[in-house]
Amino acid sequence: MQPRVALVERGGSLWLSCSTNCPRPERGGLETSLRRNGTQRGLRWLGRGLRGRARQLVDIREPETQPVCFFRCARVSNSSDSHFAERPDRVELVPLPAWQPVGENFTLSCRVPGAGPRGRVPGAGPRGSLTLTLLRGAQELIRRNFAGEPPRARGAVLTATVLARREDHGANFSCRAELDLRPHGLGLFENSSAPRELRTFALSPDSPRLIAPRLLEVGSEKPVSCSLDGLFPAPEAGIYLELGDQRLNPYVTLEGDALMATATVTASAEQEGARQLVCTVTLGGESRETRENLTIYSFPAPLLNLSEPNAPEGKMVTVTCTAGARTLVTLEGIPAAVLGQPAQLQLNVTENDDRRGFFCEAILEVDGEILSKNESAELRVLYGPRLDDSDCPRSWTWPEGPEQTLRCEARGNPAPSVCVRTGEAKIVEGLLRVAREHAGTYRCEATNARGSAAKNVAVTVECEEQNLCPKMLIVEGRCSDASSIFSPHRKRGGVRPIMMGQSRAPG
Repeated sequence: MQPRVALVERGGSLWLSCSTNCPRPERGGLETSLRRNGTQRGLRWLGRGLRGRARQLVDIREPETQPVCFFRCARVSNSSDSHFAERPDRVELVPLPAWQPVGENFTLSCRVPGAGPRGRVPGAGPRGSLTLTLLRGAQELIRRNFAGEPPRARGAVLTATVLARREDHGANFSCRAELDLRPHGLGLFENSSAPRELRTFALSPDSPRLIAPRLLEVGSEKPVSCSLDGLFPAPEAGIYLELGDQRLNPYVTLEGDALMATATVTASAEQEGARQLVCTVTLGGESRETRENLTIYSFPAPLLNLSEPNAPEGKMVTVTCTAGARTLVTLEGIPAAVLGQPAQLQLNVTENDDRRGFFCEAILEVDGEILSKNESAELRVLYGPRLDDSDCPRSWTWPEGPEQTLRCEARGNPAPSVCVRTGEAKIVEGLLRVAREHAGTYRCEATNARGSAAKNVAVTVECEEQNLCPKMLIVEGRCSDASSIFSPHRKRGGVRPIMMGQSRAPG
């Protein structure tokens, strides 16, 4: 059989001769499953003393098909075979996993379709000359020669189990095939598969740490954060925050092997109720998730209403505190009878109620937590001037010589104006150095929109020569005709008049 070993391209053709040196062969021929085309006959077409024929085999697609040439000479049968070898034009590395966990094994598998023939003797023919090598970059991982394969083995496959490491992330793996037909005079044929990149990852088994409020009031906003460490490669991890069916837009930061996302949650009335805040970290086709309950609630501040905020003395005033449903209100320490109902009180106001404050508190229970809000209001009572003895004493006794100040205070709302009638006496501003001429009776008047009040104030001066100085001054005339000897100072809603002058009787 010639040629004994042939290298044929897939789909190609080849002339194959089958001849014998038997002088009178009884019968013979060529057995093959391949397509045959033409035939040539001759006695010495291949060499001196040889008889036989040649056939053209076409569209050769089965390189492992083994043609057999046989003859019977002197009742003895002899045969010879031929081997077809296909160039290792197709070297295939089985696709790698999209992501491979660090610390787990994965399989590298290389295949050369149709490599080598089906030899009758194990290892015979070109198949025994095939070597496959699996590589990580330029580093050989495993090498295998196919000498000694079973006779009917088809194709060539090399498989290896490899432990994934962090440093393997981004590494290229490939397979190299070498068909060494140099012993058959055909040379060395090499080819390699396309490289395949491996991506390894490590994802912490822990759940992300989600920090978020349990409660959030409608119209308010609060920050939430989620983080997870132990990620490799951390830049390729994804982190997502969702509130209900709303995807938040977090700000993501990376530090070492840790990933953190922060976002602001704004509560709207449409979201009111129990919601779930979800944080998801994904890497390598796997994910870690944490869920926290978030309740969005509405809690308007209570309304505190006075039927008449500025009420005249003796008026009946109604104070009402209201709030929303499911809310308990308390007015001045007295709770409403039913949730959602207002609390109310009535009072007949007096001057003692002026500037009285009222306090209303609303309490709402949300998801087992007690929340409260409050509101306050002040009542103003309108009443006429008051010249009490505590604020405006009826008599003063001063020693002659030292400086003194006469004070007379008036209460009232609106704040009353206060004056002193001095007749036509001359007024000298400033602190008064007491002299006997200052002894006498002064008249204080206080006036506001609600009325007026008047009071006589007696000033007695103690002289050195005698116990009491003679009374020199008697106040006459109208207050409007006189000059005030008082400077106003606010106190308790009134005016503090301060006397800072002197008067002398005519003559």
